[in-house]
Amino acid sequence: MGESGKKAAATTLIKIEGLYKLFGNNPKKYMPLVHEGKSKDEILAETGHTLGLKDINLTINKGEIFVIMGLSGSGKSTLIRHFNRLIDPTEGVIEVEGTDVMKLGPKELEQFRRHKMSMVFQRFGLLPHKSVVDNVAYGLSIQGVSKAESKAKATEWLATVGLAGYEEQYPAQLSGGQQQRVGLARALCTDAEILLMDEAFSALDPLIRSEMQDQLIELQEKLHKTIIFITHDLDEALRIGDRIAILKDGEMVQQGEPEDILLNPADAYVEAFVRDVNRARALTVETVMKAPASRITADTIEEALKQMKGFKGDYGYHINDEGYQGVLTEETLQAAFEDDKKADLDSLQYEDLDAISQDAVLETVIPETLNAEYSLPVIDEEGQMTGQLSRQTLAEVLGNDDTSEDTAEEQKKS
Repeated sequence: MGESGKKAAATTLIKIEGLYKLFGNNPKKYMPLVHEGKSKDEILAETGHTLGLKDINLTINKGEIFVIMGLSGSGKSTLIRHFNRLIDPTEGVIEVEGTDVMKLGPKELEQFRRHKMSMVFQRFGLLPHKSVVDNVAYGLSIQGVSKAESKAKATEWLATVGLAGYEEQYPAQLSGGQQQRVGLARALCTDAEILLMDEAFSALDPLIRSEMQDQLIELQEKLHKTIIFITHDLDEALRIGDRIAILKDGEMVQQGEPEDILLNPADAYVEAFVRDVNRARALTVETVMKAPASRITADTIEEALKQMKGFKGDYGYHINDEGYQGVLTEETLQAAFEDDKKADLDSLQYEDLDAISQDAVLETVIPETLNAEYSLPVIDEEGQMTGQLSRQTLAEVLGNDDTSEDTAEEQKKS
């Protein structure tokens, strides 16, 4: 999954409010029917007009990968073309960095399209008679940048996407994956802040597609662009998206972070999308862990045992200023108390239980979670305990009854 938009405080870059698109000769005349709640099919039958988008409201944050997904005909490609006004709405507000895009005159709109947004197409959209480097430099050349500077910048971007040495080749000499890298380099070369990617990887073979997804995530970690990515593939959306919006018949049915959509589908339509997703690969520990409980902060055995007796379970997690230290059981503490109750806690009292990273993909921690006698402590990069993961939680999230062996015992301990 993309991480670009989750770490920093969100700053709204694009705002869409009350967006409607009715295709036909006289859309304004028939908009009252839309507001009355008539269906897409009823409006088409009565007026010959097609309802493309209905009351779309969303905000896109600076530096995030925002994925818009849905099946064919859901309105996702129509929506993305509203961002740079390749399509004008019938009603609604489109704001980019506080600027009302609908108020831009022809010249301003031209500048906006050239400098603010770049588009990456499904079928690459390369000019066959131009060399690879000239294809990449094309956006700069229409901005009026000198030929030498355009070529130098294009050469740099080709290297960034792994195509150094291909500058003088022609598109027909490249594979599909290489052509799409050229398309990506061309979009990046204009230095536009916003990338619009419409089914950009859909025409690629699965392996190449996966490589391009990896490359996009890798590039985004360095570039922090704002990327609006259209796809019909939920696996792709979950893999790259910071947030996802799902469209059906021109309406927004759900939007949220990937784990929200996976764990809490809004309706049967979204549920059908998420049913076949491998949750163990799509979710991280952080998205499913429970809040950390049974924390022991004492320094001495006597104080630790006193804290332990206040817990429901018979074990706890020792935490100090350095973060998570280890698991302590009531039985071990009791024995140490009888030996020397005033002694300081030390590693001799810890159970053999390693912490897991909150960023780990669930699939990688299944064996540890199932084999552990206790809920596994979860830590962040600094070693601070941020949660705990039990067999029971894993069983609930993955929906696999085989993992719920000894669940009653686990519940007692958690």
